[in-house]
Amino acid sequence: MIKVCVADNFPVVHFGVKSYFKDHSDIAIVANIGSFSMLNEILQTKEIDVLLLDLELEGLTSIFEVKSILKEFPKTKVIIYSSLSEQIYAPNAIKAGVSGFVHKTEKLGTLAEAIIKVQQGKIIMNETVKKNLALIAKQSKSERLYRKLSNREVEVLRYLSDGKKNHEIADILKLNEKTISTYKLRLLTKLNVTNLVDLVNKAKTLEIV
Repeated sequence: MIKVCVADNFPVVHFGVKSYFKDHSDIAIVANIGSFSMLNEILQTKEIDVLLLDLELEGLTSIFEVKSILKEFPKTKVIIYSSLSEQIYAPNAIKAGVSGFVHKTEKLGTLAEAIIKVQQGKIIMNETVKKNLALIAKQSKSERLYRKLSNREVEVLRYLSDGKKNHEIADILKLNEKTISTYKLRLLTKLNVTNLVDLVNKAKTLEIV
């Protein structure tokens, strides 16, 4: 039996997932948490094979925190279960060490298949993302810079789009304010814009935020 923990902000997600897997022959939902602060204790006290994690989980500020969890609990596989754009967030999540990305618009049967495959050691993402990654690999350096942002750049861009100032983002990510300014300049360059308003609009157009 594959033991699964659901980490999500919304009770309806917990209820829906738990109800679907209630009588499943291979998968059991053994834990539900609503904030990132609860995750460490759950992984220490329960045997969790697969963690279903929403990137917008309360208290989760950075993909680097997910990397830390993976390093501390290497036997637990992580599937990102999110409504964020798969094309933007899946490549960076896979690069960070997660085993799969399932969009919340997918059927729960697809989620079940992903859980089983991930437990078998496979990496799960849709064909469109795979094709995009293949295209990115063939592009010149300048084209890749435009199309692929780093984990940190995506995170900074999300917070900028939420209206947060550089010093606020620095506090959240525990970075120097000058470092945030550097990331902001890189974003302006990579997305080929000259001001914050255009940067945010471009991010929305590309479904980064």
